[in-house]
Amino acid sequence: MDKLAAMGMFVRVVEAGSFAAAAEEAGVSATMVGKHIRGIEQRLGARVLHRTTRRQQLTEVGRLYYDRCKQVLADIELADASAQELQATPRGTLRMTAPLTFGSRTLVPALVDYLDRHPEVAIELSLDNRVYDMVSEGFELALRVGDIADDALVARPMQPFRMLLAASPAYLARHGTPRTPQDLASHACISLSNWTPRDRWRLTGPAGEIEVPVHGRLAGNHGEALRIAALAHAGIILQPEILLGDDLHAGRLVHVLPDWGSRPMPTNLLYAPDRRPTAKLRSIVEFLVQRFPPAG
Repeated sequence: MDKLAAMGMFVRVVEAGSFAAAAEEAGVSATMVGKHIRGIEQRLGARVLHRTTRRQQLTEVGRLYYDRCKQVLADIELADASAQELQATPRGTLRMTAPLTFGSRTLVPALVDYLDRHPEVAIELSLDNRVYDMVSEGFELALRVGDIADDALVARPMQPFRMLLAASPAYLARHGTPRTPQDLASHACISLSNWTPRDRWRLTGPAGEIEVPVHGRLAGNHGEALRIAALAHAGIILQPEILLGDDLHAGRLVHVLPDWGSRPMPTNLLYAPDRRPTAKLRSIVEFLVQRFPPAG
């Protein structure tokens, strides 16, 4: 017999004054009420009620047990209410992970706007290009660029991640402007050191998807560093539009081969499946999907 149900029935019997009254309140038979009380007494090895034809009275053990049952049931009710409140109003701390470039350039300003709207939410953001194991490392939400390998997670699509080619005006004045993707072979191309292969760039344009050979004397593992190298006239880079947009608009960089770029990469918000996700998780996912809507 369920221990909590028995505890609840015992409290009801004490407060109602009789088995019959408790049974009527609970909508069960007096026999069922008696089974709950006998189960408690057998488990405790002591009587909790003295009963006569006219009245019932708590024993010393029963008084102590009644007080403890009241506290336990009140704590459970409070826990339920707190959980329901958490489901209704965004609050609490959300741990999130995202790639360095997207996170620092685009995501952080959006998160500031989200926090302005939800004053009871706090966010712990980890920016790193490595893929975390969300469950074991305690992350509730992840933003990932590229194809998703883990089908155990819920994926909400966002705006695709587009990369384009750019160089400084001074570099192009000195070395010429490439007119076709194949011209890149005669230019200094600054690559990410963790790309495989580093000496070939896969581009998409009017002729479909092609792979062109590239070479250069400088490579790095962070897009921001490559952007700075391009601003210093070191060569041509293939980097995210969100990283280069301000420089292109200001004329510090020039969009090279504007009809060509990388294949737009899918961007997704990932979280563990849950029939009733917290209000903070639901609200931030919907906010970010509206802020960065998927194509189409």
